[in-house]
Amino acid sequence: MATAVQKITLASARDIPFNKLVLSQSNVRRVKAGVSIEEMAASIARRGLIQSLHVRAVLDAEGAETGMFEVPAGGRRYLALELLVKQKRLNKTAPVPCVVSDAASGVLIDEVSLAENIERAPLHPLDQYRAFQAMRDKGMTEEGIAAAFFVGVNVVKQRLRLAAVSPVLLDLYAEDGMTLEQLMAFTVSPDHARQEQVWEAIKKSYGREPWQVRRMLTETAVRASDKRARFVGIEAYETEGGVVLRDLFESDDGGWLQDAALLDRLAADRLRVIADEIAGEGWKWIEAAISLPYGVNQGLRDLVGPQVDLTDEEQATVDALNAELERLEAEYQDAPELPDDVDERLGEIETALAAFDERPVQYDPAEIARAGVFVSIGSDGSLVVDRGYVRPEDEAPAVADADDRAVSSASDSAELRDGEAAFAPIVQRAVVTVGGAPVVQPEPEEEDGIRPLPDRLLSELTAHRTLALRDAVAGNPHVAMTALLHKLVRDTFGLGSTTGAIEASVREVYLAVQADDLKDSASARSVDERHEGWKADLPEDDEALWDWLAALDEASRMALLAHCVSYGVNALYQKPNPFGGSGVSEQGLRVRLAEADRLARATGLDMVEAGWRPTVRNYLGTVTKARIVEAVREGAGERAAQLIDHLKKGDMAKEAERLLADSGWLPEPLRLANLGDERIAADAAIETEGTGAEGEADVLPAFLANMGDEPAIGDDPAANDGDEFVHAVAAE
Repeated sequence: MATAVQKITLASARDIPFNKLVLSQSNVRRVKAGVSIEEMAASIARRGLIQSLHVRAVLDAEGAETGMFEVPAGGRRYLALELLVKQKRLNKTAPVPCVVSDAASGVLIDEVSLAENIERAPLHPLDQYRAFQAMRDKGMTEEGIAAAFFVGVNVVKQRLRLAAVSPVLLDLYAEDGMTLEQLMAFTVSPDHARQEQVWEAIKKSYGREPWQVRRMLTETAVRASDKRARFVGIEAYETEGGVVLRDLFESDDGGWLQDAALLDRLAADRLRVIADEIAGEGWKWIEAAISLPYGVNQGLRDLVGPQVDLTDEEQATVDALNAELERLEAEYQDAPELPDDVDERLGEIETALAAFDERPVQYDPAEIARAGVFVSIGSDGSLVVDRGYVRPEDEAPAVADADDRAVSSASDSAELRDGEAAFAPIVQRAVVTVGGAPVVQPEPEEEDGIRPLPDRLLSELTAHRTLALRDAVAGNPHVAMTALLHKLVRDTFGLGSTTGAIEASVREVYLAVQADDLKDSASARSVDERHEGWKADLPEDDEALWDWLAALDEASRMALLAHCVSYGVNALYQKPNPFGGSGVSEQGLRVRLAEADRLARATGLDMVEAGWRPTVRNYLGTVTKARIVEAVREGAGERAAQLIDHLKKGDMAKEAERLLADSGWLPEPLRLANLGDERIAADAAIETEGTGAEGEADVLPAFLANMGDEPAIGDDPAANDGDEFVHAVAAE
């Protein structure tokens, strides 16, 4: 016979006046957690009591009901109601919906309280994000949602941004296939297709870190800290329809500008407007560009003139600022540390005084008519206007006077610049654009092994080294004197080629091939600052210059000599011309680079200390994948190399830049060659070529020892074991 299933009876529900309820001492919740009582009271005031209280009748000693009810489940709701009563927002006799359980049942009141708390299933975060999104879609504002749930508006924005990620990725997150940190990273871009594409690219690799997701989603965008973005302004960019990608979960330095082509066009348009305004001053030419190469004014005569006088009002302001500066310095000269407000004010005064010192220069109108202006954008996004440069072909023609002597307004300066007209023009890196956007060149199929470095890259790298060597030689008068004496002795005793009878000269070697970051390097800034410092002190008259030099103390004379000698430093790699004629011979290049190594050793030059770091622009973006992996292996270790060896070249180069940033790694042409045992092989090679004046000079650097032969470096890093280092061979 079948057994009848016993039916259960649910506890009844009824309204009980609030003043008949008391909080049960058997409630298991003791630790405060979750929403505060105040926030819950505000929620009840807004939405009403969403969930009933669970109560039991209070019995007296004989087991009879007393008319009071204790609350074992719903204690926080009870306390919120109690707060509303105290605030007189709720009547103390207001009926409260309650579920009343049987006090005589065998279930302990503690069990009811515990079950009510542990059986509550927490809401998945994704459900909250989607609920916020649904409320906004139905008309609630972000501020309204924030007020309704007692959170900040930024929290609502973050959760709405999470809900806006691709549904495919949200489903993965719901199934624990993706971490919350990874999901946050995908919010940087609103493009669902790109989000899914990035996930497909990284989901099976080691590189699933949030930072890599952000980098891949913003690789074609421009940081808001970029000088173009600061020059144009985010507001102007957005006015033209540009989109700014923002990261609501991490500091993004202003975000990323998604449309690089639009940014370039806006920057060029603004430069064009500014150039048109400057042209109204009467200049013959204006050269405007987002970036101008280092040394663009080489061979040009720069105009000089007096600064515009200060007005009476400006002079009064300067006097007041100087008086305040002196007062503050005197008041706090003995203080161990300046108060923050005083320190800030001193900075403001110094900035204001510096602005008065940068007054415009008054030029001769006749000179303006044949001179020009360079307009560009500084590294901080500021406008850089460099006025007053005369090209050689624009100099005033010579006019014969009564004594048949040619005179010219620029003849003296032309003599000082003798030989500079033959310098090669700037060679800039070719940039192919289509519709204003850069064309991404397809990656060439790479051969097995590590191919030689291209000639141009060698020239760019050695341009960095040349500039650093100039700075190092100028800072070491002893080495500079030795180098000059070495040149003079070779000329005097016929130990090397000469360019004149008894003439010794230093001519600045122009860096015809250079990377676009050369002008922003620490070496360039140091050389320029030193040059301008000496230039400001030098008298213009030749006789006065002689007397000035004769009166210098010995330390200043040596420092000036070192500076002048440094301009003759040439550590540039150039592709040898095997047929003679113009250019440099193989033997000449050997001697040049050997002497450059000797100077580097003598001055203690370290290209890492000189500020060179491998970047996508100056090295990693122009070499093969095999060389990138080799660089990371040498600089950051084998594990780091394994983490990037599966990436595409563009991604690999960017990640390698990050990994090598503080590693101190240098490419072969920037390392100091160890010429110990290599000297014998180099001397033998020189003897084979002949015993001419150049042949005896110096040894061949390792990276040129087998020019024209097979590359000396292969895939295996072990091929370069030992103390000696083998330079890269230039590709044809």
